[in-house]
Amino acid sequence: MRKRIRDLGIIIGTLPTGEQNKITDVPGVNVGHITKVVDKANNTSIRTGITAVLPHQRNLFQEKVPASSFVLNGFGKTAGLVQIEELGTIESPIMLTNTFEVGTVWQGTLSYMLDQNPDAGDKTGSLNVVVGECNDMYLNDVRIQSLITQDAKKAIKAAKADADEGAVGAGTGMMCYQFKGGVGTSSRKVREGYTIGVLVVSNFGKREELEAARYKPTYMDDNQIPDGSIMMIVGTDAPVSERQLKRIAKRAPVGLARTGSRVHHGSGDIVIAFSNGYTIPHSKHGEYLEKQMLIRDDSLVMNELFQGVEEATEEAILNSLSKAETMTGRKGRVVEGIPYSLF
Repeated sequence: MRKRIRDLGIIIGTLPTGEQNKITDVPGVNVGHITKVVDKANNTSIRTGITAVLPHQRNLFQEKVPASSFVLNGFGKTAGLVQIEELGTIESPIMLTNTFEVGTVWQGTLSYMLDQNPDAGDKTGSLNVVVGECNDMYLNDVRIQSLITQDAKKAIKAAKADADEGAVGAGTGMMCYQFKGGVGTSSRKVREGYTIGVLVVSNFGKREELEAARYKPTYMDDNQIPDGSIMMIVGTDAPVSERQLKRIAKRAPVGLARTGSRVHHGSGDIVIAFSNGYTIPHSKHGEYLEKQMLIRDDSLVMNELFQGVEEATEEAILNSLSKAETMTGRKGRVVEGIPYSLF
């Protein structure tokens, strides 16, 4: 079994990690995956999947969480970010998949949410489903569009207080720095007992950008490889506002840069950040919501949240590399799991 980066003796940063060193260390956060690895008779290969991040385990439409997003480079096909930016909330699971399956996953998640909320679209408002993507076409026959709406529901229902890593879920067919990439996660503990965690789907970068692998050649034809993308999901239980979450989200790319990324033209580098430190009820019981919030941006807590997201993003990316095994896929292409000697 492939190891996490800390199992190799490599420590990122100085803040302590959560118990699992995963985004699911944030109390209430669950993660589910659906993985599809299939070789068909007509020489096509399916190497794809879905990852669902649940900010809490209750009804997200009825109990929304404050949220924000940050687009470092916008070569992406995400759904739902416009309303996150306008209203500052998330009201569905955060779904991750491949570029051509955003519509399918959106539809399946909508169906799941409608089953939970019979009033939605009737007596109450519409639903804003959030879906992010990366392009897995190097290993996966994306034109087949092999996922179905039920797969999105299965990923949500499979969510647990843990998060598998490597070539699973949305990370199944992804690669990072021309090694096998995928799902990675990490967490940090900060002042006042709060936790901040990051989950990534890594699918970006050229071999020469990864400092450790600078002189290791690759047989890959760069002309066949899309620039790639990375989805960075940040969660915390610190009671911060959507404005403060925007500031936190902007620090995740610092961790990305520390691994070597140059943020290519065709790369969708996107952060979605939420807090479950308090929720916002859908039903209107008066005009005001009483909640305890972190007031001062210049507090030590905020500074450690910034540091925590930077460290956890870097470590999550490295975990996505270290946990992913060598995979053969479309057209017989092989993407190598990174040799540990390069770390």
